[in-house]
Amino acid sequence: MTTPVSTSWPDLFVVSQFFEPFVCDAIVAETKAAAGSAATVYGTSVSGTIDQTVRRTFRVKPSSETVALVISKLLESKAAIEQHFALTLRECEDPQFLRYREGDFFVAHQDGNTGMTRLETEQRLISTVIFLNRDYSGGSLEFSNLRERFSVSGEPGMLVAFRSETTHEVTPVTHGERYSIASWYR
Repeated sequence: MTTPVSTSWPDLFVVSQFFEPFVCDAIVAETKAAAGSAATVYGTSVSGTIDQTVRRTFRVKPSSETVALVISKLLESKAAIEQHFALTLRECEDPQFLRYREGDFFVAHQDGNTGMTRLETEQRLISTVIFLNRDYSGGSLEFSNLRERFSVSGEPGMLVAFRSETTHEVTPVTHGERYSIASWYR
C-alpha cells in the first residue's frame, strides 16, 4: 500500500507494508545470525574504505534466497517507482543488509547521480531503504537541504524511495539495534 507523504520536499515514495511483519522478523533473525563486516564508504577508489567517522554500521550477508526475495520484491515495485519519479530505471543493485548498533550512524551524504565522481555509484538514480524493526531509539533516516530537515522513523516493513542525489543520513542509534536494507535503482 502506497502512503502519501504530506510534504513537497523531500520527494519520497513510501510503501508502508512492503514486507509483512513475519517476513521482517525472519530477515532480522537471519541477519542477527549472518556473518558480515564493517560497512565501507566509497570515495576515490572503487574498492571502498572503512571510515568510522563517516559511517559506522555492520553489513551482513544473508542467504542467497533472502537476497533473491528482496531483489524480486524491488523489481515488482520498479514500475510504480518509475511512474512516481518520472524516470526509466534499468535494474536494482544487490541489497545491503545493515545492522546499526548503539552509537552507529551514517553522516549526511548522497548516493549518486550528482556528477561529482566517476564511480559506478554515480549511475544510481533512486535509493531505497527498507525498515525491518522498530525496537530501537534514534537511527532516524533524515533528509536535509540548505533550508530544512525532514525525518523518517520507519515502521517494520516500510520502504522509502528517494532520488539518489538527495542528501540524507542515519542519525546515531541511541538504544537497541536498527535493522534495514538499502538498495539502488539505476
